[in-house]
Amino acid sequence: MATSTFFIPSVNVIGSGALNDAADAIAQHGFHHALIVTDRVLFDIGVVGQVQSMLAERNVKSSVYHGTKPNPTTRNVSEGLEILHANQCDCVISLGGGSPHDCAKGVALLATNGGDIADYEGVDRSAKPQLPLISINTTAGTASEMTRFCIITDEQRHIKMAIVDKNVTPLMSVNDPHLMVGMPKGLTAATGMDALTHAIEAYVSSAANPITDACALKAVNMIAHSLRPAVDNGQDMVARENMAYAQFLAGMAFNNASLGYVHAMAHQLGGFYNLPHGVCNAVLLPHVQEYNARLASPRLKDIAKAMDIPVDDMSDAQGAAACISAIRQLAHDVGIPAGLAELQVKEEDFDTLATNALKDACALTNPIQGTHQDIVNIFRKAM
Repeated sequence: MATSTFFIPSVNVIGSGALNDAADAIAQHGFHHALIVTDRVLFDIGVVGQVQSMLAERNVKSSVYHGTKPNPTTRNVSEGLEILHANQCDCVISLGGGSPHDCAKGVALLATNGGDIADYEGVDRSAKPQLPLISINTTAGTASEMTRFCIITDEQRHIKMAIVDKNVTPLMSVNDPHLMVGMPKGLTAATGMDALTHAIEAYVSSAANPITDACALKAVNMIAHSLRPAVDNGQDMVARENMAYAQFLAGMAFNNASLGYVHAMAHQLGGFYNLPHGVCNAVLLPHVQEYNARLASPRLKDIAKAMDIPVDDMSDAQGAAACISAIRQLAHDVGIPAGLAELQVKEEDFDTLATNALKDACALTNPIQGTHQDIVNIFRKAM
């Protein structure tokens, strides 16, 4: 087994009341002025104001950037950085789901390293730690609040850049399920399927290790039990809290074992057509695992078992088929579109999408290293 390095924020607060603990910790760190990076929705419904008051009670000033797009862009990073410099902020707080977290990582990295966010595309390209980042999560989820992954859309090239850098790991992550209660059904489903994709891709990854395996399988089990009830009834606090833990476990898995072709391909769809990331993952997940099953069927059988499918008397190939069928059923039950055609993806773009997918950092750890034509074929099957 190759050497493994395990990345995670140094402090992670999870559960009811986590937000209050986080506000105390921010004050105890001695920060004076925070830049809160968020989106318009959380600003309009008053969640940002709530966090600002909690900080003010503890004598921490704050400025807000609420322009983050669902697929955060290079421009979003520049706009956030301008507000940070104008107010001489000494820390960054990301508030939201994966989009504000990724945007905030870009801002915090440039605050100390300078240059343009595109300079850091790839793995560990930065020289210095970013400005301290506290990530308060409102979805379950992307796990961006605790990973070294930062995905930013390059508006010029219409691609999503994968920045994988230990220096974008937040100082602290916060998962308070009370902040997740307001998530609409569609977002609950999409972010939950994103978490499932993280766990499955990490488990079949060529860089998997015993720690990531344990995290991935537990995440799969919890998502299989909790995603449907969380989507059906957003007020179900048990399901919400279980999903918060599950997406965090999935984050621990992929932050260290990385991902595979589902993410490499979904990043291209998101960058090219501005589609929701979790939905792209959910549509592609069964098709990529069918492709991977030639080599990874014993691992896919393990995943089926984690989903509580009785696979003990099955062969590896049958177990893998049962796994893929269960993924499809879960996606269907939570209202994910059946194929890429429903998302207005065009077949004439497959060539470009496949070329860019193979350049994505996530492609490197897919269990089978395929050809350009293989990727085009998977896109075609997912239509």
